[in-house]
Amino acid sequence: MLEKLPIVALSDTVAQKLLAEIADGAFKRGSKLPTEAVLAQEFGVSRTVIREAISRLKNEGVVEPRQGSGIYISVHGAIRPLRIDYAEATEGGSIFQLLALRRAIEAEAASEAATHRTDAQMLEIDSALTKIDDAVAEGRDGVAEDVGFHHSIAVVAGNPYFIKTLTFLNQYFEAGVIVTRHNEAMSERFSRQVREEHMAIAATIRSGDPMAARTAVQTHLYNAARRLAEAGIR
Repeated sequence: MLEKLPIVALSDTVAQKLLAEIADGAFKRGSKLPTEAVLAQEFGVSRTVIREAISRLKNEGVVEPRQGSGIYISVHGAIRPLRIDYAEATEGGSIFQLLALRRAIEAEAASEAATHRTDAQMLEIDSALTKIDDAVAEGRDGVAEDVGFHHSIAVVAGNPYFIKTLTFLNQYFEAGVIVTRHNEAMSERFSRQVREEHMAIAATIRSGDPMAARTAVQTHLYNAARRLAEAGIR
């Protein structure tokens, strides 16, 4: 049986093992996967873990559901999917690398959002921002809300490839956000800075200034890295 790990890390481990079996030919392209119950017994994990692992492989295009029939190996499996090791994503060095990746993608998304946003879309961004404050006020970590705020900006940008890329990457970004938000929650000064930076991002998008929006996101994520470094995370 796999050693006890957080469910997200455990499901990623199972997903990687399934991917390896597919690559080794244990499951042929176009063939049907065993049921959740069979896979759960094979890997020694719960059906919930299997379900999450299969969901990851769906997002990566490795498997595809067929209504009323089951889950099948994609016939397009020759295209090797991008994978990021979840356990590595929570390590110090990887967190900084993920922040750099976020800067590259999210700064451009914010720029596009500032150019294209409508009043109704701006309300969606403002609502996502408010949800972070609500989560913190309720004593929650606000990780999902933080990721949701940045994702709402990508949606407003109107580029489907921003959305697809971030939908895949968000499961790994959350690992880094967990660390950064926990770190920021330890300091009132850090918490205040993060809130001000989020508000600045929203304000620049509202103003319709693409360069300012790009800079605001870059500043926020550079500062996130700086706050981690100040806290001794390397």
